[in-house]
Amino acid sequence: NIQTSVNQIIHSDWFQSILPFLMGLIIVMVAWTLISLVLGGAVTLGYAQFNLNLVDENDPQFGDLFSHIRRLWEGFCMQFFQGMLIFLWSLLFVIPGIIASYRYAMTPYILAENQNMTASEAINESRRIMNGHKMDLFVLELSFIPWLLLCMITFGIAFIYVAPYMDMTRVNFYNKIKNEVCVID
Repeated sequence: NIQTSVNQIIHSDWFQSILPFLMGLIIVMVAWTLISLVLGGAVTLGYAQFNLNLVDENDPQFGDLFSHIRRLWEGFCMQFFQGMLIFLWSLLFVIPGIIASYRYAMTPYILAENQNMTASEAINESRRIMNGHKMDLFVLELSFIPWLLLCMITFGIAFIYVAPYMDMTRVNFYNKIKNEVCVID
């Protein structure tokens, strides 16, 4: 019965007419995912560099966003391994995954500041400097809840202000703990 129903749907004129659209949509989604994986890490590093320059008053420029484009491999590895580690910790249960996300949260800033580091070295350095600071970052990010509620109330319009505020707060947090534990240069 089910097999017959599936065959009827697959061979229907309606399904055959939307099949090219569905295949095109799948191809676009796969291509977008691959582009995001390859370029996303380098852009993340560039955004971290821009924010670090902004906070450190080092003449931030729009070009900072693309300053790490030559580091496509490191950016890809950073995102891949960071995501893989968080996913693997999440398999134990949700809480270890959340802790892991805080453990590796400073990786983009470390990698952006240290051109000679590999992604795995930056991930290990993030683990080291976040030792004893994960709860501090968690509590700091809890303070964003009212701002996020404001974003919801304004249908996302307040996010124009809130997103940079949250990013700058995180960069300042990174600078504070970096100076406390002395990041490898």
